[in-house]
Amino acid sequence: MPDASTPLSLSEPLSASLAAVGEESPFDALMADFDEAARRLGIPASEYAILRKPDREITVSLPLQRDDGSFVVLDGHRVQHNQGLGPFLGPIQIRADLRVDELRAVAGWMTWECAVMGVPFGGAAGGIPVDPASLSRAELERLVRRYVANLLDVTGPERDVYLPDTGTDAGVMAWIMDTVSMHARMTANAAVAGKPPSLGGIALSEEARAIGLATVLELACERWRIPARGARAIIQGAGRVGAPLARRLHERGWKVAGIADQHGGLYSERGLDVPAILAQRRQNRFVSQAEGDFERVKLDELVARPCDALLPCAVANTITARTAPSIQARLIVEGAHGPVSPRAYAVLAEKGIALVPHILANGGGLVSAYFEWVQNRQGLAWLARDVELQMRRFMTEAWNAVREQEERRGVDMRAAANLLAVERVSKADVGEDERNERAQIWEQVKSLRRRVASLN
Repeated sequence: MPDASTPLSLSEPLSASLAAVGEESPFDALMADFDEAARRLGIPASEYAILRKPDREITVSLPLQRDDGSFVVLDGHRVQHNQGLGPFLGPIQIRADLRVDELRAVAGWMTWECAVMGVPFGGAAGGIPVDPASLSRAELERLVRRYVANLLDVTGPERDVYLPDTGTDAGVMAWIMDTVSMHARMTANAAVAGKPPSLGGIALSEEARAIGLATVLELACERWRIPARGARAIIQGAGRVGAPLARRLHERGWKVAGIADQHGGLYSERGLDVPAILAQRRQNRFVSQAEGDFERVKLDELVARPCDALLPCAVANTITARTAPSIQARLIVEGAHGPVSPRAYAVLAEKGIALVPHILANGGGLVSAYFEWVQNRQGLAWLARDVELQMRRFMTEAWNAVREQEERRGVDMRAAANLLAVERVSKADVGEDERNERAQIWEQVKSLRRRVASLN
């Protein structure tokens, strides 16, 4: 843990000193933020050691029979970070480049995100490192069902709830629910979120993260005096978050000047024809293959274009210390887990670019998952307008809580969100009575040490 005397700022300009430094991994980024928050809060060393490590990491073997009769054996992973606030909750990813280090980071971020949102869950993350496009639908189903069956002892409605993410969809979540239900011999629809509505899925589930982002963006524009109507936004990512967000902003009068997927970006200073581009995406899967009156640019070029709001909504470390000096946005709202690395953030802060951190801005998805879990356990079905109203309330209350920390502690919004999250989890994970008891024991130990030293 960093010493309390560690300076909070560097003497030399960060933009000059960090560009040549290698970028940290997502888990390094998570722990850098946690370490700083723990130091500021003065968390005791014993408690710090507990909070710093995931509660559990599980790896299972997944034998898969291919459609041609051959067998392969893959690995499946689940990281459960902290259950101080309640059961675990987190995504399942299926992609070829999946790494356990990333899952540790996502699980930790989910813990802090739940804490900031006031949702009674701890964070988890898991997945299978394989390209889903290399599997038939039947092979993918067999693989997912085996993964879930191997983790039945540590997952379920009151243990660990699955969320959809990269490589998964409502159909995959339905397989997970069915597998859990067959083994439990009862309908266990609360074991997953993001299900089809016919199986207990909640209204607006596919737009939840976009709704949360749009809500926070409105609050941020009000704070930093950016007139939303006619303002220019650039969205990096055109999947389950970026696409519905682009549509919402376009409908609300924003000029969506840029949008990108992993294959490239589109840019128009006048604003893109978002409905036309998204209609083409539904046909060919990628916005970068759309046709229209715009400029085709690389991702690094797109995020460097001038705009009022830059919204990275895809993967971690989209903006690094190498690319941060070229950013010209007035405001960045993080729409993915860790899209701005800590070193990049230091450069952006030096440039005076405001940032809303992802553990606040990206909370719409987990709030929706919480609503779905509540609905399933209570046998309710909320209307779409009620879901959106309650989601906006949760996002606004989280914004206000972070702002209160920011003003009370005299820190920026990123630090305030981390402080709020770590403080809430710390209080839940180690209760006040236990904390006081530990403090008393420690004082007794120090008193005994002083007495021994005096005898010598």
